[in-house]
Amino acid sequence: MLPTDFAALEPYGDWILENERERYAKRLASSMEEMQAFYDAAFPLLEKAAAHLDEFVLHELPEAERNLLLLMFSLVNVSFPVEVWKQPRVPDSGAAYLDLVVEPRV
Repeated sequence: MLPTDFAALEPYGDWILENERERYAKRLASSMEEMQAFYDAAFPLLEKAAAHLDEFVLHELPEAERNLLLLMFSLVNVSFPVEVWKQPRVPDSGAAYLDLVVEPRV
């Protein structure tokens, strides 16, 4: 599912999500404990993952590398809740939300 050097992240394969809407929904449906565990496993590998992915052409990524990229997108999605807010939702935002209509394709 992932490149060999990132096999330790395979238990977090449910964070390999195709688009921002799915990643945001997963974040809202996850507990802080689940997000913290994912963050703690993935964050130390972020720079290594970026360096690895830089070896490939974006629109020609092999499946394992594409999965790694999507997983790192999810890591970014949980970083503020884990590092700053300590909750899945944006604090003091009430019922407001942002719905991405168009997003880059990988």
